[in-house]
Amino acid sequence: MKRRQFLFSTAVTAGSLTLFGKKGFASMLADPTYQFKPLRSNVGMFAEQGGTIAWMINKEGIVVVDAEFPDQATHLIDLLKKQSDLPFEWLINTHHHGDHTSGNISFKGIVKNVAAHENSLANQKAVAIKQKTEDKQLYPDITFTDKWKIKVGDERISAHYFGTGHTNGDAMIHFEHANIVHAGDLVFNRRYPFVDRSAGASVKHWAVALEKAQKKFDKDTMFVFGHAFDPQKVIGTMDDLKAMQNFLEKLDEFVASSIKAGKTKEEILQATVIPGITDWQGDGIQRGLTAAYEEQTA
Repeated sequence: MKRRQFLFSTAVTAGSLTLFGKKGFASMLADPTYQFKPLRSNVGMFAEQGGTIAWMINKEGIVVVDAEFPDQATHLIDLLKKQSDLPFEWLINTHHHGDHTSGNISFKGIVKNVAAHENSLANQKAVAIKQKTEDKQLYPDITFTDKWKIKVGDERISAHYFGTGHTNGDAMIHFEHANIVHAGDLVFNRRYPFVDRSAGASVKHWAVALEKAQKKFDKDTMFVFGHAFDPQKVIGTMDDLKAMQNFLEKLDEFVASSIKAGKTKEEILQATVIPGITDWQGDGIQRGLTAAYEEQTA
């Protein structure tokens, strides 16, 4: 996979500069190939290749959400170690896909615990067995179902499972004090999404899950998204969740109406736009169309 090029964001708060120090922060500005950005209240984000990572450093330890790939995870670990000599308390996976969990192995012997939804663990194991990569995995040792909560220093971190969506094991991870949520791949911000039917995904219920999330969090919540068409827009707001929900509903409606009109799968897959959707971009529209068609004709 070709390495994605990111621009490091220079927009930081005064508190962020205090946390990292001017010298350390300036040295990171020299590398334009990744994003490593403090957000607020000791929580930040990292993106280099794969699904976006969230991280937290406070007086008790370090928490990381998702792990990209092994090289990128090692890069992040090195960056975080430069900021703090406290232990890595938790690695939390939003779901099982390799661009979010392949880097788990880089945390082996470093992080105390790895957590994920129970379906995410099952999916990760199933894929590893199928691909014969079991020796390259660091599996979660803690799993949860609908809700889960831990406390690290002054930060309470909660996980929320709103049901089947992108897979059957996607969780949103909420840093409650900072009011920042890692939404994982439940949001592909303005980018046509991958819908993993092999792991229990549902276009229809994905929209329902996002509606539930909007009721759980508030207008001041900041969101970290797994992916975005514009790499700089992996950080967003509640409006982006609403837009993703709208996209999925329109996708589902379009496929349903096409089937009702007697169109074949091949004819449906020829669509280049979803009626009523003007701001989703990139390639891969056929992935969503295929998933919706298979779900509705199963």
